[in-house]
Amino acid sequence: MHRKAIQRVYGQKLRVRVVGLCFSGDNLLLVKHKALTKKGYFFSPPGGGMQFGESAEDCLKREFLEETGLEIIVNRFLFTHEFLAPPLHAVELFFSVEMKGGTLKTGYDPEMNEQEQIIEMVDFFSPPEIDEEKGTQMHQIINLSEHPRDLLNMQGYFKFDDKTLK
Repeated sequence: MHRKAIQRVYGQKLRVRVVGLCFSGDNLLLVKHKALTKKGYFFSPPGGGMQFGESAEDCLKREFLEETGLEIIVNRFLFTHEFLAPPLHAVELFFSVEMKGGTLKTGYDPEMNEQEQIIEMVDFFSPPEIDEEKGTQMHQIINLSEHPRDLLNMQGYFKFDDKTLK
């Protein structure tokens, strides 16, 4: 059900997404989504699709509040990742962010109805916890890094052969 809902809502269109890398010490904030992989879940940093007329910074602040309950400060642009696995196609702009308020909670995806919500959990994950989950159920860019904080030093454009939906 969730995979079909994801494809219905996000499929067959190009999406521009903003994504925030938020740390507490060495622990990286991740959102656990239902569906998308053989294991039935997928981890990625918080973020989402930009709306027409919305700046990247405003979008990222909105998405963090919706998904995590946290208010953030957007620090700097880091890199771009292109995700292409038909029917899904997204260009993701990654930023470093820091918490400025709010209370961490598992949020929601307003584009999905109540029965189709895909956000299962939101939490800070340690490097060993991330290493345990590396593979198709972890965002490709995280799989590329030795340590989550290495992501803050990455620059450029990244596109990987995607195995997430297979």
